[in-house]
Amino acid sequence: MIKEMKLLFAVVAVGALTLSGCASTIQYGDAGSAKPISKDFGSSDLQQIAEAMVDSMITFPPMVELTSTQRPVVSVDKVKNKTMQHIDTESITDSVRSRLLRSGKFRFVDRTTDAQTVEELKSQQESGLVDKKNAVQFGQQLGAEFLLTANFSEIRQQAGNTTDVYYKFTMSLKNLKTGILEWSDEKEIRKVFTRGTFGG
Repeated sequence: MIKEMKLLFAVVAVGALTLSGCASTIQYGDAGSAKPISKDFGSSDLQQIAEAMVDSMITFPPMVELTSTQRPVVSVDKVKNKTMQHIDTESITDSVRSRLLRSGKFRFVDRTTDAQTVEELKSQQESGLVDKKNAVQFGQQLGAEFLLTANFSEIRQQAGNTTDVYYKFTMSLKNLKTGILEWSDEKEIRKVFTRGTFGG
């Protein structure tokens, strides 16, 4: 009986150790980390692109001159994703727009909320709940002076156990009145992934 008890205790102890060794863990990571963990597009790549584009745009001499006396109104177009991956390109434009807004040099129109805006204005005009003197009238919004567009492309090559992935993000600012491209720049990211082999 004592032998059986000892054996049972040993089995339980080994089982507990095995389970604790396989237990999953979760912890906070550094949101600003630039260390890649995958050859695919990730959060650190998004941050690099947003930072590079904003720094380039606000330090470009003609932009410095333009924004010294005014805050131009900008509309942001959807990023054209020419990569082989499903990427949330809206996150890229959101990050770029947020950084540009925080610079205090630009203002933005948000076309993604036009449907909600129309609904709100209709409600103010027609519901009878809002004082007509305070209700916002249709046709009062400012039009964009500039259009911010972007392309995101990828070239992927593989040789043996090595995969080379090259990303290029290009962003341009077009003057809607003149049709002139006022600013453009690109950010390149390259990742080289080598798959490990047994005994290598």
